[in-house]
Amino acid sequence: MPVSPARAVAFEILLRVEREESYAAELLHSDRLAKLSSRDHGLATELVMGVLRWQSLLDQHLVAATSQKLERLDSEVLCALRLGVYQLQFLSRVPARAAIFESVELVKAARKRSAAPLVNAVLRTISGAGAEDMLAKINTSPDSITLAENAAHPAWLVERWIEHYGIEAARQICAHDQMVPETAIHIHDDQVADELAAAGVQLSPGRLLSAARRVLAGDVTGTLAYEEGRVSIQDEASQLVPLLAGRGEMILDCCAAPGSKTALLARLNPRAKVFATELHPHRARLLRNLSRLPNVHVVAADARQLPFWFAFDCILADVPCSGTGTLARNPEIKWRLKSEDLHDLQSRQVAILKSALAQLAVGGRLVYSTCSLEHEENEAVVEAALESAVEFKVADLKRDLEQLRQSGEMCWEDIESLLAGPYLRTIPGVHPCDGFFAAMIERG
Repeated sequence: MPVSPARAVAFEILLRVEREESYAAELLHSDRLAKLSSRDHGLATELVMGVLRWQSLLDQHLVAATSQKLERLDSEVLCALRLGVYQLQFLSRVPARAAIFESVELVKAARKRSAAPLVNAVLRTISGAGAEDMLAKINTSPDSITLAENAAHPAWLVERWIEHYGIEAARQICAHDQMVPETAIHIHDDQVADELAAAGVQLSPGRLLSAARRVLAGDVTGTLAYEEGRVSIQDEASQLVPLLAGRGEMILDCCAAPGSKTALLARLNPRAKVFATELHPHRARLLRNLSRLPNVHVVAADARQLPFWFAFDCILADVPCSGTGTLARNPEIKWRLKSEDLHDLQSRQVAILKSALAQLAVGGRLVYSTCSLEHEENEAVVEAALESAVEFKVADLKRDLEQLRQSGEMCWEDIESLLAGPYLRTIPGVHPCDGFFAAMIERG
């Protein structure tokens, strides 16, 4: 009996994430999955993301069930075991015999037939354990070590979050990371909403922004409006950043891929010239949809050495970062990231911000943003870039957020909770969105 398509695809994706440092979300939306039924695609997504979210907890079960060291197992064997344990522990609707049988078949199909008895024996040992209410354990974890274990997060990350945000916020971040995040979209007019409803997509209002919608049911990506770029999948905090950047006649998005923020800037400023730069060719290809917007100009460039001889009155520097504010969507990040990586990221971020500031016109405004929860990538970058730069100052974003609230663009009531001093700071679980940081810098 062949392995089910969903499990075969999930196994393949997990191997690529392990070996190639690929991103699961990108692989789950690749052409490779186009032939899967919606049911199989849903199961493959649940398996991949579930294994990655709970990986350290799954490994604890495996360590307790076998005398073999996990690091000595072939990656194919370890991936098959993790898939089996996840189904046994978290998917009560999957019969134990099916989870065990297909995990054994996966290692056979991967030419690791000699490991089949091991996989079978280990999973049979675990099969009677039953699912645990891990979210309840997360919410009552008393310290960083217990919270890290219960929430399947690296201890060093949890310790940092407790230090910077407190134990309760750290619990909320971890709990949010372990749940399937809501899908938020940006719709450009009421006609799009009507089209989506006719296509069977059920929506609810945004919780942070009035122009946002939450997807309750249906497949947005299968609609004509999505194909034509009239609706975009984008977290609400990510939508907020271009709103903060505001208006201008010459606008620069200096780290533009995948282009959703650029598109919002272009639509907010239809008469402006909007320049979108991206260094890497594979990411620049993600900007092709921007060709539908007549005021957007895509430029291949290194954001640390921008090629423009003219100045911009509005700049967005949404820089590459660790992504620790997006772990619910990209759980593999937490297993790859090391504390020492933050220093290297910071050096690059400071270089990008300094380069962007050099392009800012007198009287212009620049928004620096990340989807990171880490101080080194946020406040510390702004402070380092502005050191001895007397012509620049950090503006207090409270005024801008209140203006968005008064204009009806923002529907979130508690403006103070979004602020960390003069900066924007959204926290997953505390706020209904990913974790984002933004600073507004003005040139006098």
